Amino acid sequence: MKLMKLFSSLILLSITSVVSAASVNENDILGFWLSESGKGVIEIYRTGDKFEGKVVWVKDIHEAVVKDKFDIKNPKKELQSRSLLGLKNLEGFSFKKDQWKGGTVYDPAKGKTYSSYMSLKDIDTLKLRGYIGIALLGRTSVLKRQKSSIPDSYSQ
Repeated sequence: MKLMKLFSSLILLSITSVVSAASVNENDILGFWLSESGKGVIEIYRTGDKFEGKVVWVKDIHEAVVKDKFDIKNPKKELQSRSLLGLKNLEGFSFKKDQWKGGTVYDPAKGKTYSSYMSLKDIDTLKLRGYIGIALLGRTSVLKRQKSSIPDSYSQ
């Protein structure tokens, strides 16, 4: 009896997973996403058949003491004086099945660019995997959907 319940649960879980994956639309990723650290918001948008993202909000950037935050970790000296606001940090993603693949993510905190893919855990949770070489050797960040370029927690 327990084996039959377990088997039924596994079948139901499999069906649910297939339905969830099949219900992902390529434009579901569009919009504003709060970084895992809560220090930035990225806007993901479409350019032709590719998906890209840029930094549209950085914590503390609008306070009186902080005039701007720059890309100081960039290995190219000439880019270290560019603002993080407006910085394109996601490039070249294509939608295939239930993922956005073939892109790169630039991490301004480290000044490094990684191969990357993205997937939705649910409509409000984005998983962004950055890696060097093979995806197994990487890190996944979880981003949360926002209503606008200002994090929901800052909106009054």
